[in-house]
Amino acid sequence: MLLETEGLFIQVSGLTSEADALFAVALGATAVGFDFGPTPRQISAHAVHDIVRRLPVGVITVGTFYNEMPERIVEITNTLGLSAVQIEGLITRSALGYVAERVRTVIRSVRSAPDAYEYEGVESVDYLHVAAPLGESLSPELHHLLRDPLMLRPLIVGGLGHDRVADVVGHYDVWGVDALEGIESSPGVKDAFKMGEYIANARGAEASALTPRPTWPPTGESFEGEI
Repeated sequence: MLLETEGLFIQVSGLTSEADALFAVALGATAVGFDFGPTPRQISAHAVHDIVRRLPVGVITVGTFYNEMPERIVEITNTLGLSAVQIEGLITRSALGYVAERVRTVIRSVRSAPDAYEYEGVESVDYLHVAAPLGESLSPELHHLLRDPLMLRPLIVGGLGHDRVADVVGHYDVWGVDALEGIESSPGVKDAFKMGEYIANARGAEASALTPRPTWPPTGESFEGEI
């Protein structure tokens, strides 16, 4: 199911503290994300519960899972009342379908443009999350993906620092962006200045974008794909 949001979707991921989560929202972030997998930014379900219950109404909450069992993804997501799951790493199509039947929204992270095309027609996927190399130019494949008017799923671009997000938002037909390590002082600890600059640059580029913001589903088109 698509998320209820207008304009550019801006997610701040890998949050480990209530202060950073609230500050991200105050700066204009649409969504906040929490890592439940074995990463330097891992946070407990108990801690996320305490953070989520203090967020303003309407903030989108995303749980990120890495190579996780589908049953645990569903249990944590629904227990905490999260808005969406972001699935990283390996997962079978059947496990993906199991999760999609039991949670509201599924974001599938892919490593490359070819992987995005592999998942674009999978009905259990609502959004595709693709990471741009931090500090590097976009590859020709990623450039083509972000320019593709026939892409069947909305694209969220991660991996961008505060210095590059404006260029991507201003010149590519992306639905959203996701900030992680490019706005940190250390893993899981957000740099207030970089986070503020990231969100301000993204919003500024949205307002003056050379490319119109995409709408989903596209007018006159069905959003249902085929496996």
